[in-house]
Amino acid sequence: MTSEAQLQHAVRLALGRHPDARLYRNEVGQARHEDPATGRLRVVRYGLCPGSSDLIGWRRVTITPEHVGSQIAQFVAIELKTATGRVATDQRQFLELVNRWGGVAGVARSVEDAQALISLPFPNP
Repeated sequence: MTSEAQLQHAVRLALGRHPDARLYRNEVGQARHEDPATGRLRVVRYGLCPGSSDLIGWRRVTITPEHVGSQIAQFVAIELKTATGRVATDQRQFLELVNRWGGVAGVARSVEDAQALISLPFPNP
């Protein structure tokens, strides 16, 4: 069985070869940090937001017809799950929000799922 970490590595390698897509690992969580100046413990949150996807970035899209030739970056969010992995409520809500606002977002359980999600032709390795 493939772990989520192995799947993420494989997807990042495969999608990283495409000239029209850029995706970055997005870890979300929190840690305690002691402020050296005051000695007080603080909670430091990291990542885009709770529920945000494992991979975030953009894909290049050519706009038509009134802006023929113009290119934009469309936000992309990919939540990676193993074959049996479950999508949490906040993750599902994030994916729905990205799609509702014109981005591309979904769950991928394989490299092929991730490639299909961003719908770009992939060059042969």
